[in-house]
Amino acid sequence: KHFLARATRRRLGYYDCVTSSEPKRLYTIRDVARLAGVSVATVSAVANEKKLVRPATAARVQEAMRALNYHPDHVARSLKVRRTTTLGVVIPDFSSGFFVDVLRGAEDVARTAGYSLLLCNSNDDVAQEQRHIRVLLSRRVDGILLASTDLYSIGKNQFRPDTPVVLFDRVPHGYRGAAVAIDNMEAAYKATQCLVQLGHSKLAFIAGRMDLSTARDRAEGFRKALEDSHLPLEGEYFKRGDFSPEGGYRNGLELMRLDHPPTAILCSNGPMTLGLLRATQEIGIRCPDELSVIGFDEPAPDTYGFSFGSLLKPELTVVAQPGYQMGSRAAQILLKQLSDAQNGEQHPDQGVVTLTAELRIRSSVGPPPKQ
Repeated sequence: KHFLARATRRRLGYYDCVTSSEPKRLYTIRDVARLAGVSVATVSAVANEKKLVRPATAARVQEAMRALNYHPDHVARSLKVRRTTTLGVVIPDFSSGFFVDVLRGAEDVARTAGYSLLLCNSNDDVAQEQRHIRVLLSRRVDGILLASTDLYSIGKNQFRPDTPVVLFDRVPHGYRGAAVAIDNMEAAYKATQCLVQLGHSKLAFIAGRMDLSTARDRAEGFRKALEDSHLPLEGEYFKRGDFSPEGGYRNGLELMRLDHPPTAILCSNGPMTLGLLRATQEIGIRCPDELSVIGFDEPAPDTYGFSFGSLLKPELTVVAQPGYQMGSRAAQILLKQLSDAQNGEQHPDQGVVTLTAELRIRSSVGPPPKQ
């Protein structure tokens, strides 16, 4: 028979309990060691996925753990080693394809290193974000990845000195801590220059929340591109949104109902771009015959290779941000800080790691309509 049947009678003497669907008591690591015929240290090594145990021995320990329905007590272990192997992540919007890509990148890196993620959604609400941070600190996470909605409070005594924090996407100007972000100014500049080179002179911009660095930098890139092209920045062509589809829809209607509507619009994020396209369809504006559109954000292609922009008609020109790379890079920096701290090494301020976005030109842009 299977080794567990023999080993249980010989070592534990309660085979009926072991094979029962409802064990009569909670089994400990010592019980697993006795059943598998190994030391407690070997069971601990297998439970912590250390590659120090021979495969045959590890398989026997794992089968003993399953037979006894044994699960390692990570809480007790964290108290002993002062580590929880858990990273906290706070993002402003779980529904955002961009932030989903960031989470995928961070999770892949964390999982490979033996860490788990504890996810929190701030809903772009300052109070909710601060509450999540307090909860993560109380749970003793080893570090935090944060896309903050409250850039003015970053670094003002809301973190513990022994809990490293890496910002991503949203970074205050002049921030000296570790962070990963896109060169949003350059990305918006290139997108605007693309429209100018097509012959557009009446360009509009739908900005996001101007208290966030991403929105401010994209607006500055748009302004600078117009300035370098000797084109005026018309006040009626500059709209402030809130990164929501409703904001894109409302501002799109206002722009296209002007006496002299723009011939091209750069929209500051994906959800607002969808709202803008809904507004143009409602009014009956043909894209790109009457209006050229460029949006920010494009989630990574799905398992079938379809991308967000290519599924729209016309196919949408986008500034595609490397969300997966942002998440993986931020997690790598955080894990390096944790490793340095465990080894007693001091890590200097990392500064901001800047990634480059890609302008993917598709059929939603073209020359301006002939007057």
